[in-house]
Amino acid sequence: MTTQTLGTLAAREPGYGSSGSFAEAAFPPLVRQDGATGNPGWLPLLLILGAIAVVAYADHHMLSFSLIYLYVLPLSLSAIFLRREVGFGLIVVCILIHYFDSPRRVSLGLRLFHDLSALICFTFVVYVIHRYATQRELLVRTIADQRDRLVKDLKLAEQVQRMFLPAAPPSMAGLAVAGVMQPARWLSGDYYGYIPIDHQKLEIVVADVSGKGVPASLLMSATAAAIEIGANAGRTMPDIVNRLNREIQSVSDGTQFVTLFIAAIDTATRELRYINCGHNPALRVRRSSKTIARMDSTCPPVGLIQSKIDGVSTESLENGDVIVFYTDGVTEAMNPKEEEFGLERLSAIVQRDQALGAEELVSRIVDSARSFTGEVGFGDDVTVVVVKCQFD
Repeated sequence: MTTQTLGTLAAREPGYGSSGSFAEAAFPPLVRQDGATGNPGWLPLLLILGAIAVVAYADHHMLSFSLIYLYVLPLSLSAIFLRREVGFGLIVVCILIHYFDSPRRVSLGLRLFHDLSALICFTFVVYVIHRYATQRELLVRTIADQRDRLVKDLKLAEQVQRMFLPAAPPSMAGLAVAGVMQPARWLSGDYYGYIPIDHQKLEIVVADVSGKGVPASLLMSATAAAIEIGANAGRTMPDIVNRLNREIQSVSDGTQFVTLFIAAIDTATRELRYINCGHNPALRVRRSSKTIARMDSTCPPVGLIQSKIDGVSTESLENGDVIVFYTDGVTEAMNPKEEEFGLERLSAIVQRDQALGAEELVSRIVDSARSFTGEVGFGDDVTVVVVKCQFD
C-alpha cells in the first residue's frame, strides 16, 4: 500500500490521523461527553474508583453488619459521569468485591440474598440516574444547537441591517459628511442615511426606534426603506414623514414609535430645512462667532399620534459651519457613577473641536463618550453624523 493510498484512507476515515482520534475509535472513552466538560477525562473515573475503594475498605473492616448499600453513592456518580456500559459494569464489580471480600460469616443463602437485592437496587438507581443524565445531555445539546442557530440568524440580520446604512460618505461639492452607528447589541434601532436629491441638494436622516432588540430592528429597517423610497420618488419631507406616520400607526399599538430628524441642505442657497420629530436637537456651530444653536423638536415622534406633521424649520448656513446629528445613545451614556454624558459635554466638544474634519470630529465625539462611560460601556445604540460646510 503506497503512502498516497494511506493518505487517502486517512482523509476518508473520520478522525484517522488526528491527535488521539484513532485510539478513541478503537477504545471508546469511559467518561460521558457532558460529564468531563471543563475537567480532565480521567478525573471523574479516578474519583469514582477511589470512592468504591473507600467503601470496600470500610465494608471489609465492619464485622457487625454489611455496608454493601453504600456502593450506591459511587455508582450514582458513575451514572452521571461515566458511559452507561461502564456504570453497569461497576455494579458487577461492587457485587463481586462484596461477595469475595466480606469478612462476615453468613450462610450462602443470606449472602446471595444480600448480593441479589443490592444488584437489583443498584441497577434501578443507575438506570434512573442515567436516564435523567441522558435527558439532561439531550436538553443541553438542543439548547446549544438553538443558540448557535439564533446567533447565526442574528449575524445574518445584522448584515442585512447594515445594508441600509451608507457604504461611503456622499460626494457633494460644498459639504463634508461623515457618520457612524455602533449598536449596543447584535441588532440596532438606530438609522442614519444620506439621500442625494440632485447635485446641489442632500437629505440627511437620523432616526431612533423606541425599544431594543428584534422588534426595534425590524421597525428601523422598514423606516429606512420607506424614507429612501419616498425621497427617491421626489416626495417632500412633510409627505415622507406623514406617510411614515400613517404606516407605523397602522401596524403599531401605540407603544412603538420613531424619533426622526430629517434635514435637506441646499449648497446653492446655503440653506438648511429640517423636521425634528421628537428627536434630540441637532447642534449647529457658527465658524465666525463659534456660537452653538440647538435645532429642537418641531413635532411629535412618528407613529405616536394621528396628526398631520408639517413643522418645517429653516436655518441659514455659512461657510465653515458644523452641524452635528446624534441619537440619545450619546447623551444618555452613563459612567460608573451613573452620571450622563449629557448635551453640555457634547456641545463643549463640538465647539472646541469644530476645526477638525468631519470624520475626525465624529471619532472625537464617540471616543469621548466611550472614555466617559469607562468599563460600563454604551447601554444604547450610538449614532453620530457630522456635516461640515465648505461652500468656498
